[in-house]
Amino acid sequence: MEKIQIIYKGEKKEINKDIRIIEFLKQNKGDLAETLVVKIGEKLYDLTAMIKDSGELKEITFSDSEGKEVYWHSTAHIMAAAVKRLFPDVKVTIGPAIEEGFYYDFDRDLPFTDEDLIIIEKEMQRIIDEEKDFIREEMKKNEAIDLFKKAGENYKIEIINEIPNENVSIYRTGDFIDLCRGPHITNTKKIKSFKLLKVAGAYWRGDEKNKMLQRIYGISFPKKEMLDEYLKRIEEAKQRDHRKLGRELDLFSTHDEFGPGLIYWHPKGAIIRKEIEDFWKSEHIKRGYEILYTPHVAKIDLWHKSGHTGFYKEYMYPPMQMDEFEYLIKPMNCPFHILIYKTGMKSYRDLPLRWAELGTVYRYEKSGVLHGLMRVRGFTQDDAHIFMMEEQLETELTQIIDMIIFMLKTFGFNEYEIYLSTRPEKGYIGERTIWDKSEAILKSVLNKTGLQYNIDEGGGAFYGPKIDIKIKDALKRTWQCSTVQVDFNLPERFDVNYIGSDGKEHRVVMIHRALLGSFERFFGVLIEHYKGAFPVWLSPIQLKILTINEKVFPYAETIYNKYKEAGIRIAIDNDNEKIGAKIRKATLDKIPYMFIIGEKEVETKTVSLRLRTGQETKAVNPYVFLENILKKIKNKEIEI
Repeated sequence: MEKIQIIYKGEKKEINKDIRIIEFLKQNKGDLAETLVVKIGEKLYDLTAMIKDSGELKEITFSDSEGKEVYWHSTAHIMAAAVKRLFPDVKVTIGPAIEEGFYYDFDRDLPFTDEDLIIIEKEMQRIIDEEKDFIREEMKKNEAIDLFKKAGENYKIEIINEIPNENVSIYRTGDFIDLCRGPHITNTKKIKSFKLLKVAGAYWRGDEKNKMLQRIYGISFPKKEMLDEYLKRIEEAKQRDHRKLGRELDLFSTHDEFGPGLIYWHPKGAIIRKEIEDFWKSEHIKRGYEILYTPHVAKIDLWHKSGHTGFYKEYMYPPMQMDEFEYLIKPMNCPFHILIYKTGMKSYRDLPLRWAELGTVYRYEKSGVLHGLMRVRGFTQDDAHIFMMEEQLETELTQIIDMIIFMLKTFGFNEYEIYLSTRPEKGYIGERTIWDKSEAILKSVLNKTGLQYNIDEGGGAFYGPKIDIKIKDALKRTWQCSTVQVDFNLPERFDVNYIGSDGKEHRVVMIHRALLGSFERFFGVLIEHYKGAFPVWLSPIQLKILTINEKVFPYAETIYNKYKEAGIRIAIDNDNEKIGAKIRKATLDKIPYMFIIGEKEVETKTVSLRLRTGQETKAVNPYVFLENILKKIKNKEIEI
């Protein structure tokens, strides 16, 4: 019997090859109750699989991200099995795990209703109670095609025909069969608590030219209390939805009939944007950046040279014909900054050059993935490119990371997930040795900062590896905003050089970086993080005066003018309404401060100060409070 070596819980074990994983775990007192699958080396395996190679074996549970993915994907299979039992004519397509939960897309003529979801949930519970095993089988492609042809599952046949391997794998769960790589949990009884959340339309493969399918979303957990907590969080997320708050607070709008994924900033939203832009620009100028402005279109030749038409074409809009030339609307700003650099030869004494631009770019996102401010087709990127000598790279990267953390903390984000994204498997430019060097430099900088980070294998841009910083909002959700990318490749393609101290030409190194990402997405994250109740420095209206009757108008007007002169964004409500109604309106508008002025306040030359939280203080000197609010704005304080 051939022997292999397995490292398990830090100990080396010599075992017989082809022993089942579940048997190995039993023999070594593994945790079969919590373990969903195992990881040997970098690959995940079902517990029923044979151990064929040496390596380190790690038990994967629901607490691991990979465990959640397996758990949710397995629940998607159970949902599809239930749907096929209840609606045999439905055709199944794909059902992956997603960031939170799972979905499955179905081809059905009649739309699924909320009542259908309840029926499907009951059938899912029956399948779970039947304790069906997940059984993996491998077969030839032609055998799988025959199998799914008999079942009338044409979508599965389409997928099989695109698989390059000779064999494919399927999973049986009772009488339900699905094409799947796996792995999966061992038995349906592992699913303890679940909920189907909603139905949405989705084009097959995200292409609006294909048939519209019905997508059922769901979530599952190994404990009921985890589901209860999740549903509570989802309800809170609905209240924070930036699309809902954007309408209620009159911040922005979209007009799909005239172009989906394009954002219209209303006056109140534009005020917040201006505050962000002013802060962004001042901080860049402090740190030695210069501001650029570049065109929105360029001849297609520029995008051929940069590699975008080869590696980024699916996200670019079709060419426009002008005169005898083809032009493309820009998806990125970097080639324009390179062209500015090349207008004159630079010396090593000029470097580093730090150039920043709030550049509006356009990317063709499929309509099925567009989502309010979070996923759009036109957005303004807080972009910058630094041109430098290679020996300046570590210093510049360290300074950029410090700047990112400072900027994010100013907006109230103190928790992050950091990823080092490495070379893609395919679809990249440049030599592997250059990529290896760039990745090593990024890793060294992260290690020196002491920041915890994860590796995102293959997640780099087509021209270079990157550091991605995902912020956590008030609900602990992560959002991709900041990115820092090292690029040896575009300087090579564009022949971007400087004159060194030796009098010879040398190739520059570029850093591409965005601190906030797109202004649109960052604004959406801010809305949801603060639930629309922005810090005073960002609030469109920072203070509102509420008058009780006409007699107090002159006093209120005096205070209004004083605050206006000081630069406070102030409004006054002199409408003929009861004070309670005025307070409710200002509170719903999430205005940080209210001055309530009646005859007593006029007499004492004070105001009654009310916060949007409901806290109220009588007899406040408005001119002393002016100094207080100006200080909070200057210091960009988060709390009111």
